[in-house]
Amino acid sequence: MASAEGAPVRPAARSRYRRILRFAAWNLAVQWWYELLLPRIGLQRVADRSRTRRLLRFARRFRVLAVDLGGLMIKVGQFLSSRLDVLPPEVTSELAGLQDEVPPVPFAAIRTLAEAELGVPFERAFAEIEERPIAAASLGQAHRARLRADDAAETGIADVVVKVQRPGIDEIVAVDLAALRRVGGWLSRVRAVSSRVDAPALVAEFAATSLEEIDYLHEAAASERFAGDFAGDARVAIPAVIWERTTRRVLTLEDVTAIKITHAEGLRAAGIDPAAVAPVFAAVMFDQMFGTGYFHADPHPGNIFVTPGADGSWKLTFIDFGMMGAVPDSTRRGLRRLLIAAAARDGGGLVAAVQDVGALLPSADTAELERAMTQLFARFGGMGFAQLREVDPREFRDFATEFGDLVRSLPFQLPENFLLVIRAASLTSGVCSALDPQFNLWDSVEPYAAQLLRDERRNVMRDAAKEAVEVAGVALRLPQRVDRLAARLEDGSIAVTTPSVERWLARLESRLRRLMSAILFGALVLSGAILQAADVDLGAWLMGASVLPLLHALLASRRR
Repeated sequence: MASAEGAPVRPAARSRYRRILRFAAWNLAVQWWYELLLPRIGLQRVADRSRTRRLLRFARRFRVLAVDLGGLMIKVGQFLSSRLDVLPPEVTSELAGLQDEVPPVPFAAIRTLAEAELGVPFERAFAEIEERPIAAASLGQAHRARLRADDAAETGIADVVVKVQRPGIDEIVAVDLAALRRVGGWLSRVRAVSSRVDAPALVAEFAATSLEEIDYLHEAAASERFAGDFAGDARVAIPAVIWERTTRRVLTLEDVTAIKITHAEGLRAAGIDPAAVAPVFAAVMFDQMFGTGYFHADPHPGNIFVTPGADGSWKLTFIDFGMMGAVPDSTRRGLRRLLIAAAARDGGGLVAAVQDVGALLPSADTAELERAMTQLFARFGGMGFAQLREVDPREFRDFATEFGDLVRSLPFQLPENFLLVIRAASLTSGVCSALDPQFNLWDSVEPYAAQLLRDERRNVMRDAAKEAVEVAGVALRLPQRVDRLAARLEDGSIAVTTPSVERWLARLESRLRRLMSAILFGALVLSGAILQAADVDLGAWLMGASVLPLLHALLASRRR
């Protein structure tokens, strides 16, 4: 096995693999001792008393391991920090601030890899490039550059950012994923874990996301898809891809960096009120998660900029499309219902929406969860971030403990990409609160949810009108079919010689005609009532026409 530069790295890879497995094995053994063995020999209280301390020690040690190893381990920590459904708050809180920041790779190594990828020396690819990176992460780093004059004239872009993978990252990712798959296999054999979460499936999902993230061609395509979703939207800007200078390991983008979204002083200096940015950012993120279903899953402050315009306007500029989420239509409909229930502070509706979206098994006893959600909305639902800071921390702690224990006791099974939705929503809330301490997320949720509710109602009305028209068509055709049946009886196509059968058929025909008239009456009334909101004249005509089949049904009944 060799790195991108051809140097042997087998010993380092083996050492990395074994270090990850040793860490996992030791911590699994500790948990087995305290959570499984001690309770069986009557020492449950000892395990309970030390649980918080043990979990904090695990989270801190993992944080040190992740920062030291880099690679995917930092991503694993960020992934674990979002598992509020499985992990206790002691772990998720400790890992929540884990940042993907590592020392930069020397420029000479970056240059060697990039030139091999591009197939030309830097001097032919770029007019100039800054050796000092503007960002360095565990998977790659970025440098500012300028295109050559002919390329700039062709693309209309001069200033670019060149993102280059760290040398040898392919092997590091392969080693990390191999170790994680081994650990996932171990966890699948622990009943206490396997009953709560499918660890191998989580590792597989994490692996798929990670492999996409180190493929810059995938990121470039994701950038263009995202740009297409917001084409013509004055709120959003996306950097253009310079495809001629892009490969699987090198990504060249238009340099659109401006003011970091949480840089309040920079925003004010540009004449932009940070508090005005928060609701726009929230609305744009909601449009992605609950509207298009294709969303930026890593909207932390380093990936979002505010670009001022010449006329005092501004745009939100998104970068780094390596981590994207795609929500299928069925899940998106469930997420919309969830958002509507949250905006209405409807605890029961929220739990029902969670079940609809597939995150909670139908067999779950949800009575306690509904009670907890109702209590949550009643106490904290209308508060902004600043108001929440004034609440007694002990109240938060007690409620979080009770709610966390309840959630972890329920059979959750988060659907594909749902964790990315949770991550994106959490980061969105954090950015908005940093922009405006008085920001109340509900103020952004409510009008968006109200619009979704109006859309849902229109869809229901449209479907009901379509159904009514179809019923009316069936009602109109059925008497003709009865006539054809009677004609066949009369001309001998169907021979019936029993008088009692003939009388029975005559009564059946009469009843069918009255039934069809009643159905036609109902269809016309329903169609008229629905369509009247959009077309008053057509709706009134349909409701008036319904009198004819009603009279037929009533008078025919009296004649009989």
